[in-house]
Amino acid sequence: MYSLTIDTSNHVLGVALMKGNKVIGEFVTNLAKNHSVRLMPAVDQLMKEVDASPEQLDKIIVAKGPGSYTGVRIGLTTAKTLAWALDIPVVGVSSLKALAYQGRFYNSVICPFFDARRGLVYTGLYEWQTNEMVAVHKEQNILMYDWLTELSKREQEVLFLSPDIEGFSDAIQEKLGDLAIIPEDMFHIAKPSDLALAGSHQESESTHHLTPNYLRLAEAEANWIKTQGDSK
Repeated sequence: MYSLTIDTSNHVLGVALMKGNKVIGEFVTNLAKNHSVRLMPAVDQLMKEVDASPEQLDKIIVAKGPGSYTGVRIGLTTAKTLAWALDIPVVGVSSLKALAYQGRFYNSVICPFFDARRGLVYTGLYEWQTNEMVAVHKEQNILMYDWLTELSKREQEVLFLSPDIEGFSDAIQEKLGDLAIIPEDMFHIAKPSDLALAGSHQESESTHHLTPNYLRLAEAEANWIKTQGDSK
């Protein structure tokens, strides 16, 4: 039987198909456009290439954010719809945790992050322990300056991974100096096969109760809540 992995939570659109613990197909593009249009054709093409049918799927694994609000919704909606239609379990995995798997052979802490604009980032801190990626600091939406200040107090090497690394590398190196490890560009792109690996260590969730991991409210929702509070 097969498990299908979907990630549209950020620039990357990634789809992978696993047979047991073996990756038998993977499709990745790093283009921030038309995820809603390109996702299902990518799934369909990948399954055709490996001669698999939807009826052979026994699990869906999906990146549930943080990241692009629209991208997260596209991936989750597609994954939940497939899981419901096929009556199979769905596993939601943090997009930060999936990215951290790119550094799983590193022997210190790993800091994946995504640009959340206005100086803010979505981030957390992970460490590879006993063949599993473990969170050693909770994920949060925080000013990058404050986060780097906090990391510098650890006096420990930190591996930084982000598709947005270019815009933050100077600040990282200024604050952490030689303690900041920034690898080559290709390591900053999340792979759906890593997402599949992360999902293999997590329990499935109720299809209808699986929700996005936004880490902060969308601006429209935050404004609506503020309006409701002001009206009381």
